[in-house]
Amino acid sequence: MSVTSNSIITPQAAQAAAVVTTTAETAYGAPVTAAVKLATFGPNGGRLTRLRSIPRATVTPTGLHLYLSTDGGVTKTLIDSKLMAAHTVAATTAIPVTDWGYSDLVPLFAPPNAELYVSQAVALLGGIAHEVEWADY
Repeated sequence: MSVTSNSIITPQAAQAAAVVTTTAETAYGAPVTAAVKLATFGPNGGRLTRLRSIPRATVTPTGLHLYLSTDGGVTKTLIDSKLMAAHTVAATTAIPVTDWGYSDLVPLFAPPNAELYVSQAVALLGGIAHEVEWADY
């Protein structure tokens, strides 16, 4: 899609993805090695409107980290972090979801061809699932 200056550009394509992280990321700067690619935005950039994380096993308090890359994943810059609360997964409990706070009212804007990566600070064999929704421009 070509972009014309002084013209409104609306989201063109709704996107969604889900990934699972299991390995602890202990380097929050370069090099980040345990982060998993969550999303790749289109050639005109995009806006993320939902990001939620849920443990797939009993979890201790765990830091969650969101990284942005504009160079194909070579460099990952820490841009957000949330704390996942401890929870014992059982047949008689609902598993709490950690909401990152993004929405239509509070989106995360991403530049063209940017990639988002997610990681966790504490290893969890069962993993943590991360679900994302965004729209490309």
